[in-house]
This record gives sequence, C-alpha cells and structure tokens, in this order.
Amino acid sequence: MGLIATGLAVRADVIPTLSSVNPAGSDFTWDYSSNVTVDQMVVRGDFFTIYDFGTFVTGSNTQPTGWTFSSSLIGITPSRVAPKDNPSLLNLTWTYNGATPITGSAALGIFAIITETNQLRTSDFAAQATRSTGPNAGTKVDNVGNVSVPVPEMSALLPILIVCGAGLLSLATPYLRRLRAG
Repeated sequence: MGLIATGLAVRADVIPTLSSVNPAGSDFTWDYSSNVTVDQMVVRGDFFTIYDFGTFVTGSNTQPTGWTFSSSLIGITPSRVAPKDNPSLLNLTWTYNGATPITGSAALGIFAIITETNQLRTSDFAAQATRSTGPNAGTKVDNVGNVSVPVPEMSALLPILIVCGAGLLSLATPYLRRLRAG
C-alpha cells in the first residue's frame, strides 16, 4: 500500500544470475540461472543478452527446451536500454521460441556455456519480456543490470592492446625525435 501511495511501482524483470562455475576437464562450465519476475511473462521472441562474455568453446552452450542460443560481437539489445557493449568481445543471447508463455514469478532454468577460465569480472546484461497483467498487458518490458562473466583471454584483448600501443607510440614519437636531434 505504501508503494502505491508514494507513486512508486514494483519493478519486474528477467534476471540472469551466475549460479556456479565448475571444472569441465581443462575448461570451466559457467551456469546462469534466470528468472522472470512478478507481472511479466516470457513469450516467443523475448530474450536476454549477457554482454562482453568473451571467448567460449563453440557448441558448448546448453539451455532449457524452447530456448535458442546465439552469439555476436554487437549484442541483441532491447530498444529502451543502453548496456555497455565492447564490440571486440562476444555477447551471449538466449531467445525464447517456445509455444507456451512462461509466466512470472518463474524460474526459466539453467543456461550454460564452457570457457577456458574461471576468473570473474562484472559486465552488463539486458533483457526483454512481456507485461502479463494490467492495462499494459502484452507490451514489452526491458531491463538492464550487472552479471559476472569471465575475464577476457589475451587473444580477445589483442585488438585493444594494439590500439593502445599505437596510441602510446604516436605520443612518444615527438619525444623520441627530440632525443635523437638533441
């Protein structure tokens, strides 16, 4: 009652959370649990993206029935949010293609992928779901937040290091010329 009286609304979202990182031979399986909350549902075409995940073992993804996996350098992003997205690190997206809506509050299941490291850092995620109740039922609801992801491998950082190195070299060149001339 206090929330309605003050004009605040209860927020509902799709939220992926890192639930575990487990050894898988010489690699590691990253398990994410995901939930849809309160007055939302997940219908065909709704999705969530984990940004800047980095490299992973191709074909190692697993997801609940009705979900499909994709990855890209530029994330699939809901239209009304602006997560941070490094275009040199792969993003992971899971899209719901099931026939039956999943209504909130519900666990969506475990979404997993294998990578070569168990070292973590924080990155953004974004999601799109569908309002299930009230006068705006059927409209899209977008959200963004933070989630744990692997520290990028050196091969993923190479383009960034090259650009930074070139920048440093261009700054140092006039100084080096003065040393030679002097």
